[in-house]
Amino acid sequence: MTKATKGNDFFNIYEHGFIRAAVCIPEVKVADVDFNVRATIRLARRAAAAHAVFALFPELGVSAYSNEDLFHQEALLRAVREGLGRIVASSRRLRPVIVVGAPLEAEGRLFNCGLVIHRGRILGVAVKSYLPNHREFHEHRHFTPAQEAVVAAIDLCGQEGVPFGADLIFTARNIPRCRFYLEFGEDLQVPVPPSSFAALAGATLIGNLSASHATVGKADYRRGLAANQSARGVVAYLSTAAGPGESTTDLAWDGHAMIHENGDMLAESVRFAPEEQIVFADIDLDRLAQERMRLTSFSRNARTHRDRVRAFRHIDFELEVPRGERILLAREYPRFPYVPADPARRDQRCREVFNIQVQGLAKRLRAAEIDNLVIGVSGGLDSTQALLVAARTMDALKRPRSNIKAYTMPGFATTETTYNNALRLMKVLGAEANELDIRPSCLQMFRDVGHPFAEGKPVYDITFENIQAGERTSHLFRLANMHQALVTGTGDLSELALGWCTYGVGDHMSHYNVNAGVPKTLIRRLIRWVADAALFSPETSAVLDDILETEISPELIPGADDTGPLNRAVTGVADVGGSDGLREGGMAGATGMGAQPAQKTEAVIGPFDLQDFHNYYITRFGYLPTKVAFLAYCAWRDVARGVWPDVPKEERRRYTMGEIKRWLEVYLYRFFKTSQFKRSCVPNGPKVGDGGALSPRGDYRAPSDSEAAVWLENLRLVPDED
Repeated sequence: MTKATKGNDFFNIYEHGFIRAAVCIPEVKVADVDFNVRATIRLARRAAAAHAVFALFPELGVSAYSNEDLFHQEALLRAVREGLGRIVASSRRLRPVIVVGAPLEAEGRLFNCGLVIHRGRILGVAVKSYLPNHREFHEHRHFTPAQEAVVAAIDLCGQEGVPFGADLIFTARNIPRCRFYLEFGEDLQVPVPPSSFAALAGATLIGNLSASHATVGKADYRRGLAANQSARGVVAYLSTAAGPGESTTDLAWDGHAMIHENGDMLAESVRFAPEEQIVFADIDLDRLAQERMRLTSFSRNARTHRDRVRAFRHIDFELEVPRGERILLAREYPRFPYVPADPARRDQRCREVFNIQVQGLAKRLRAAEIDNLVIGVSGGLDSTQALLVAARTMDALKRPRSNIKAYTMPGFATTETTYNNALRLMKVLGAEANELDIRPSCLQMFRDVGHPFAEGKPVYDITFENIQAGERTSHLFRLANMHQALVTGTGDLSELALGWCTYGVGDHMSHYNVNAGVPKTLIRRLIRWVADAALFSPETSAVLDDILETEISPELIPGADDTGPLNRAVTGVADVGGSDGLREGGMAGATGMGAQPAQKTEAVIGPFDLQDFHNYYITRFGYLPTKVAFLAYCAWRDVARGVWPDVPKEERRRYTMGEIKRWLEVYLYRFFKTSQFKRSCVPNGPKVGDGGALSPRGDYRAPSDSEAAVWLENLRLVPDED
């Protein structure tokens, strides 16, 4: 997008690097070309009405695939040519590229072909390369492979010089990155499919015209082949198959069509459906381009095969796309990209992430020849997850959990809820539970630097906050010295992305951070998984349930209504007589503190569910802010959309475009402008998912003094309203 958008222009998939593709499975009658042509035109019109710009039909679908020796009958071949003329004529009024399969005679030989038809013209004729001739297949009996063709162009349907062969790549010059190639059934099953070279030559979409009869277990085989080729070629792979009406003399047909994108299944037909059907998918061309750009091995492989790559002929054409219409994604983008929606996959993901965290920490302890861990426990999500990992690590190393020296360190805004949950969690996990009041040392620091709070003035500035954060980390490191231990970090990926961590002697620093690659939304689900799976004791699960109900907060600034013993000590600093006064009564007596923290993180830096969404698509794929905002709107515009049955009530929400734009601006400014210096020197910690991490030793390297201007300028193109 290069200019401000109005009306429905922004809310249109074609403005954001997508194309909608259709795979069509018509009902056919064997050798009844008229019937088949009418079915083809009917489905092409349906595809056009659904705003698709690419429609793929089955192998030899104009004649039907199962004609056997009827393919050598002149009456059938003549009817096919006449039928193709009707399809070409009908295409003048249709927007999509239409790809149909047909037997064509050329040079006195018969070829298995795929015709690319658009707006009344045949752009080219693709030819099948590998003809199966084993078991039930006898294609060599009827057809000639593409490699034996002599001519590179044919005359067809009144057109002269139509490109002909297995080396054609079609490029929509007005749609960046839209280049497609065609292959056929068996072509995909050879060790090096033709589409592998086409992908290296720039094709981003592969259409496979297939017939593919049904046998037991074959559907899984097809899925594996298509997904693998889609992933290896970093392409969208569309495969169709013959459906109802093909001859069942010796075979059966299931009409199994699929659309994959970089290995992910986007759409699949209903097998053995008694009627015609179409499956649609919105293909993300930007994703494919971004992946190829990052995979340096992809371009090097193209260089290795440069002679084959250079041999392709490129056919350019203009592809009209719908404009000025509101066309939202039919494709589901998960609200929580780091957390699978499917319960079985989510369980597997949580188990794997937890084990990665445990394995990373266990290896570090062995390598350092250290037996003990020191960890600060706040009663919040991050330190809870880190403590759970620490406990399981001690189990894996066959060491007592008392080797975990856990400390809760109440400050000036610690609530009774988090304080009690921290104590309970340390005890039920069997860690060595300790309490260390940081207020005396903080007061001394206030005095040393001349902060107004030392004189009893309620000045809650960044210095007030960071002195507390710094004192906690400083104590933990010195305790680690005393106990010959490692300080276990607790900060997560989301906070690091937003710079929501105290640099250096704050929660930014540790000896090893088990949460470094884990975003907040996943941490919440990990804790829920541990609780539901009863990975520890029932008492532990009960504490975890309470922790999950607590508002996310750094608990550094007290609220106006906090009137318990702790807050009275704070407001009467000048009269308390030093640290003894602060410690009198302790946190256990702070019953007047609110049940929920007064300081709410998400009110400042945005909802973590939305910011994790932004972070995933900005850092993993490098998408434009306009595209990320569009994806977020499609995912979050409806309360019910994309919600799993077991999602907590507080996550069943929607966001307007205005809210998305507001918080995306916060994310972009903080990520690109203010916080890279914190990411440039983070502690060691394991990467856990394909969403990446932000360590400069791993996924992400960037200058600390860059500007956010280009991202914020692009964000201005996002409308303020739905």
